[in-house]
Amino acid sequence: MNALGLIGILVGLAFLIYAIYKGYSLVIAAPIATIIVALFNGMPFIESFFTGDKSYTAYLAAFLKGNLPVFLFGAILAKYMDKSGAAVAIAVKLMELVGTTSPYRALVSLFVISAVLTLGGINIFVVIFILIPMAKPIFKRYDISWKLVVPPIFGGGATFTMTMIPGAPSLHNIVPSNALGTPLTAAPLLGSVSALAAIAFLMWYMWHTLRKSQKKNEVYELADDSAGQASVFDRPRPPFLVSVLPIATLLAIILGFSFVKQIIIYALVVAIAMSAILFRKYVNQKETINQGTGDSLTSVLATGSTIAFGNFAVAVPAFSSIFDAIVGIPGNPYIGLMTGTMILAAITGSSVGAEGIAVTAFAPHYVEMGLNPETIHRAIAISGGTSLLPHCGFLNVFNGLAGFELKDTYGRSLIAFHVPHYIGMVIVILMTSVGLA
Repeated sequence: MNALGLIGILVGLAFLIYAIYKGYSLVIAAPIATIIVALFNGMPFIESFFTGDKSYTAYLAAFLKGNLPVFLFGAILAKYMDKSGAAVAIAVKLMELVGTTSPYRALVSLFVISAVLTLGGINIFVVIFILIPMAKPIFKRYDISWKLVVPPIFGGGATFTMTMIPGAPSLHNIVPSNALGTPLTAAPLLGSVSALAAIAFLMWYMWHTLRKSQKKNEVYELADDSAGQASVFDRPRPPFLVSVLPIATLLAIILGFSFVKQIIIYALVVAIAMSAILFRKYVNQKETINQGTGDSLTSVLATGSTIAFGNFAVAVPAFSSIFDAIVGIPGNPYIGLMTGTMILAAITGSSVGAEGIAVTAFAPHYVEMGLNPETIHRAIAISGGTSLLPHCGFLNVFNGLAGFELKDTYGRSLIAFHVPHYIGMVIVILMTSVGLA
């Protein structure tokens, strides 16, 4: 039964990946994948899916209980920043400050904007919607190949600001915090060193890809669509200082009161209240709140469904051999922890999903070994960032908005997204090996 059970896990995972790739909702695909695993493992259907303590619905309910407020308030804040034009105001001001006087500075500007907006808690999808129309006229002006838009947006918005910087209000930082009871500023030295190393690599990589492209005489290849580009910038928007105030307050509360449990919820509520007051002339309050609520439910159910499936799969007896192989990896114990999280990230195509499973499946074992929970938090967050597989939702949304096929940009995407996390993982191993984390 153990061999058949392992086959069931693999078949369930294969079905889940296929369903995601084909565009089916995770809310439907994950339960079906769970049923497949249960049947192959000879488990009773009703108990496995509905009534058991380790059932799919029990795991889903546990995730919703711990994370729904963050998803809800985070989505509402992001919607206020989006609908009011505040995110655009911040992006435009940062573009002015960094400058676009050369092709490389143009890439750096996009990188900085992506980093600042996502560090401020703005959803990466909102950032994409803002930056793609902003980048097109700049790339056209300097005749930069449109494919080079990938490194600054991926590197700035989906790496160190999500998983490494202490205090970041990202779900990638919140999920392990909620599960382990650690602060959002967990392992500050480790996170800061990893972030600085990631930034250094990304700055070099943008320069390298630009230089390589110029040597090949690559040029801006898109047709003129300036009319479509202008729409997001033409609408009224608040001044920069007003726009940045909710984000600055959010980060100040998180960093200043990191010792308070669930401080992210208090910080988000304050930021939303400020946004409702400061942006009242620019938004329809009811529409903004309702849309943000709808977005949050879609996101939390999709993420929770992935995590519920993963937790169910790792709880079946057949998974014990996989678990033993991972935790039995010799040497630094963080190697096994991060390897397991990477495998989950590759399977789910979701960093948050992988982390949600890892903190349940692997983290308790390493806590019992006596490892520092804050270091476990940071190690899981960093290694969970290696999720950019072809079925990754973020990758597919980006390609659709930017007009790319997977083959056009996947190589650059992998380097900009994965290598910073690999660097962070190496730093975790080195710093824990010498007792610095």
